[in-house]
Amino acid sequence: MAVERVLTRNVGRAGSRTVKVYRESGGYEALAKALRLQPEEVVEEVKKSALRGRGGAGFPCGLKWSFVPRGTDKPKYIVCNADESEPGTFKDRLLMEHDPQQLIEGCVIAGWAVGANTTYIYIRGEYRFAARVLEEAIREAYDHGILGDSVLGSGFRHDVYVHRGAGAYICGEETGMLESLEGKRGQPRVKPPFPAVVGAFGCPTVINNVETLCCVPHIVLRGADWFRSIGPDERNTGPKLYAISGHVERPGTYEYPIGVTFQELLDGCGGMYKGRRLKAFIPGGASAPMLRAEDREIRMDFDTLAKAGSMLGSAAVIVMDETTCVVRAALRLAKFFAHESCGQCTPCREGTNWMELILHRIESGHGTEADLDLLARVVPNVGGISLCALGDAAQGPVRSLIEKFGDEIRDNLRAGRYPLPRVPYFDLGAVA
Repeated sequence: MAVERVLTRNVGRAGSRTVKVYRESGGYEALAKALRLQPEEVVEEVKKSALRGRGGAGFPCGLKWSFVPRGTDKPKYIVCNADESEPGTFKDRLLMEHDPQQLIEGCVIAGWAVGANTTYIYIRGEYRFAARVLEEAIREAYDHGILGDSVLGSGFRHDVYVHRGAGAYICGEETGMLESLEGKRGQPRVKPPFPAVVGAFGCPTVINNVETLCCVPHIVLRGADWFRSIGPDERNTGPKLYAISGHVERPGTYEYPIGVTFQELLDGCGGMYKGRRLKAFIPGGASAPMLRAEDREIRMDFDTLAKAGSMLGSAAVIVMDETTCVVRAALRLAKFFAHESCGQCTPCREGTNWMELILHRIESGHGTEADLDLLARVVPNVGGISLCALGDAAQGPVRSLIEKFGDEIRDNLRAGRYPLPRVPYFDLGAVA
């Protein structure tokens, strides 16, 4: 399948982090064009493109920008969510490490569009190398007049800062991230008010994911119609990065038009590891409900996956073969969410712990069919009623475990087959 590389066009090029090489591929032409337009025109072009947030929620980017009040005398901020702490997700890391100027350009265009003079790139603490790359790229952008008091000589001021987090998953939630940015404990705020009105330091704030902002220069330069021509329909548009891991031959980050099928993704990364049989896959990171092998022809876009009972999320595709114990996989995820819950609200704090305990009892061989029924009662008391989306994220894998693999689990419980044998991922004999 021939695919034009848009977001990853500079990945692999010598000097791809520099302004010089970025400009050789058309970099900063979009920023120059945007500065010749009225801010409202830039917002409308992004709205027309139907770009949806690439961080997980899929909210329309241009619509989010339009919520920022124009008549306020308060400063406005762009906050780039580079926390990327969703297990299985590593696409933003690729963009930051290999093409940081693309992200900087997207940030400045967003700032011009909403009237913000400052961008904070909130990056997860574990991304030490990516943070250094960004800081070096920002310094070079200042040296070339791309950042500072007069962006490209336009008189528009814009500054960009890198703020490193401390490794908390909850800070990937936008208001938890704002709390951390302000030097407070990272935990979600009650909404409304929403960040577009009351965000960083009590001021209007636009929060976008790294990949989302990297799409913006291409929309401005090549037009919304070009962006909309990529993808299966008018609600799912543009190029998309998929982070593929698990039981595949060539794990990695792959760029495709949004809406590519899972089978095409699987073929593109060399197929199943050692030719084994597909059992299940997670289409959108740890918080996305699992799908079965029968769903392999599904389109990997926001709406198709939502109709199938899962979600595109961060497009972190985790592939599991026939050797996988799905209960063990769900337990691993439940343990993660229980650990990362901030504990602020009861449904999430208690529900994540209950799901982990019940799954551990089943997987260790001490469970009964009644435990599966108990899980089914716990799930709706976690999702949809928590303060933030972590409760929804935590119950997704467990709900899909019951719905998609309930019969298999009951058969194993009746036969006393738990715990299932552990199969090593690598053939150590072959490696030796």
